[in-house]
Amino acid sequence: MNSYLLTQNIEQINHQESLNILESGNILFFPEYFFSSVDPSLMSESILHGTHKNVSYDYKRNKLGAFKKNVPDLDKKLEQFMRGYAEFAHKLIQTALPSYLPHLQWGRTSFRPAQISGRATSRRKDDTRLHVDSFSASPVNGLRILRVFCNINPQQEPRVWNLGEPFAQVLQRFAPQISSYSKLTARILKLVKTTKTLRSPYDHYMLHLHDTMKRDDHYQAQVKKIQINFPSQSTWIVFTDHVSHAALSGQYLLEQTFYLPVDKMANPEFSPFNEWKKFRPELRYLTSH
Repeated sequence: MNSYLLTQNIEQINHQESLNILESGNILFFPEYFFSSVDPSLMSESILHGTHKNVSYDYKRNKLGAFKKNVPDLDKKLEQFMRGYAEFAHKLIQTALPSYLPHLQWGRTSFRPAQISGRATSRRKDDTRLHVDSFSASPVNGLRILRVFCNINPQQEPRVWNLGEPFAQVLQRFAPQISSYSKLTARILKLVKTTKTLRSPYDHYMLHLHDTMKRDDHYQAQVKKIQINFPSQSTWIVFTDHVSHAALSGQYLLEQTFYLPVDKMANPEFSPFNEWKKFRPELRYLTSH
């Protein structure tokens, strides 16, 4: 499609090339490889509870969230569906990026049956605006955020993304604007349960980078973007903490999050944690988890 994607054939993968392309801030794209065990009865926004836009699943605890619990057998169908996708995504990492497999940590599985375009939301929560991923309630302490996406749209609608400038340029632009880390503030956030664990300096800077990018209207309008259409029945892998991205439109998406220690990368110098050290001296004396 373009220089930001490495198109892969699942039967003929160059593992070293895949690592280098992925870790340098690009996307591994599998145009004809997808999760096919889809129950048609789940292809509806009506399965969502309240104002939620995603069904969540914790693979290790076998626990679902954000779905309508009063619909007969919906929990069983969703559990089978989302567990199946989690295992599909894990198998894909095993095939495409085998050196990662012993070090991966499970994150959440997500099913997104709602249309992303046209939502009324705040700028900070608006994923149609360019951003890099950071989790406000769940500090990662420098771990990489590796995500496997699969478009299963039954109407053949693509998932449309914009990609922004390289991470180093994002940092050059925004890092000087971000306030210094406060351990006292981090302790208060944990005490009042805003965060599940103590927010680290790295998480502070990444979360403020995420928010500052999204809130800057001039930046969102003027920065160079490249649009990518991920067709239905395709899968892609990306470090979303490194790649500036925005999801413009699309419906019925599966996503699996994994976490990877920086020192288990082939090229740790490409990690956001190590990039941040150039701008925040206090990070030079810390190690990622």
